Amino acid sequence: MRIFSGIQPTGEKHLGNYIGAIRQYVDSQEESDPVICIVDLHSITVAYDPEDLRESTLSLAALLVASGLDPDRCTLFVQSHNTNHAQAAWMLSVVTSFGELRRMTQFKDKADQQEFVSVGLFTYPVLQAADILLYQTDAVPVGEDQRQHVELTRDIAERFNSRFGKTFVVPAVVTPKLGAKITDLQEPAKKMSTTGGTALGTVQMLDEPDTIRKKIKSAVTDSGREVRRGEGKEGIENLISIMSVSTDQEPEAIEARYDGAGYGDFKSDVAEAVVELFAPIQERYRELRQDPAELQRLLAVGAEKARALSGPTLANMYERMGFAKP
Repeated sequence: MRIFSGIQPTGEKHLGNYIGAIRQYVDSQEESDPVICIVDLHSITVAYDPEDLRESTLSLAALLVASGLDPDRCTLFVQSHNTNHAQAAWMLSVVTSFGELRRMTQFKDKADQQEFVSVGLFTYPVLQAADILLYQTDAVPVGEDQRQHVELTRDIAERFNSRFGKTFVVPAVVTPKLGAKITDLQEPAKKMSTTGGTALGTVQMLDEPDTIRKKIKSAVTDSGREVRRGEGKEGIENLISIMSVSTDQEPEAIEARYDGAGYGDFKSDVAEAVVELFAPIQERYRELRQDPAELQRLLAVGAEKARALSGPTLANMYERMGFAKP
């Protein structure tokens, strides 16, 4: 089964991103045919800095490979490296209505935050549909915030197929496997976030070991001493989730292990578990960033695979829409 996932290069990736998305991308290589796209074209629909975009794109690519995405077992590429996406988006725009795009809640939310609202932001969902449909995608794992966009993709595919002949697989919307819910270490009621969270409460994947230790040891807990989950124990429950993911232990086993131990030792052990989890990823990341030729080679391999996979679909679109051959 082929799945498609897109990830924006903006913002540093943190522990919550790793658990909720990146680790699942890696695991999906064992059971499916994943297409993982760094969607840099989507990133330019709002105000951005060109140098930041270039750096963050390369940084994310290195981080994904370092985390375990293998270009030999998946298709990992940068969206702008495959021009088929932009071509397909233009053609899909003619089977997408103005009213459908105007109803997209993410457009409304983002437009309210911008002084300048670009046409690109408005047509963002059409490019997203092209991303998905070019690869004859069977399933798209998304959270609720993206469900509306994938439902629109399904409508676009069905409308194109009806008007021009069967061309696309109509992808299923699937809910990703539920991972541990990781919240801000300083505000456990909020999810961990680079943009909406606290600096001290967000563990970045590339944080230095001592920084990780400082953040986890300063995590907000409660006035008790029991390492257990439950009402009023949100801070400790978050740390138990982090320990569980980092060490592959069940939460119940962690609670039993630290019964009567107090918070100090527990926090120290959680910190060391996260340091150990990220150590090989950080080492491989540094190797890739110090060897730009190897990173470029891996991205070139991914782009070639992406073009080979998407090319036949794009050719079918041109033929069925009535374009004369060059």
